[in-house]
Amino acid sequence: MKALVLTLALAFTGSAHAQHGAAPAAMSVPAEAAQFDFLVGQWELEVSPKVGGLAAMIHGAPKLVGSWKAWKSFDGHGIDDELRIVDASGNPRSLNHSLRIFDAKAKRWQVSGLDVYRARFGSSSGTWQGGEMRLEGSGQNAEGKPMLTRTRFMEISADRFKMRQDRSLDNGASWDEGTLTVVAKRVSRKAVR
Repeated sequence: MKALVLTLALAFTGSAHAQHGAAPAAMSVPAEAAQFDFLVGQWELEVSPKVGGLAAMIHGAPKLVGSWKAWKSFDGHGIDDELRIVDASGNPRSLNHSLRIFDAKAKRWQVSGLDVYRARFGSSSGTWQGGEMRLEGSGQNAEGKPMLTRTRFMEISADRFKMRQDRSLDNGASWDEGTLTVVAKRVSRKAVR
């Protein structure tokens, strides 16, 4: 009886591969998949949103802080990360979860991000250029309006990096530069989930 079950299991497995092609071979990890490795670990953040108008003149820019945790993922092909931002009183302002993977065929990073509190997804893609990671993306702003983004990770060292984001609400006809700046300082080389 056991021999019959094993024979049927092997026959089924063989026919499945015949119908759908051979099982994929293990893929080697391209060297470029290490370009986002600077993000791996745990970071404390100083977050500076660009503010304007009368309220900003009276009250100044809000004091925001946060944490960023990132792990190698996808068999070494990418990064899984979580960004949390809180106000000075510790009230949650933003929680974003991103999956970053290097597409060897396109020679670009592909990023899918989830704005957890607003249940909105965004995407971006980019490349490593001149010591910086540069991404262009699309999603929605806090009010749900379509938004384009340009994001630069720069001034990258073993214990610090800076991220700056520009945004466009008119499909790239004009850009509001430096709408968000994040300065990250390393807390640990390994993040705890």
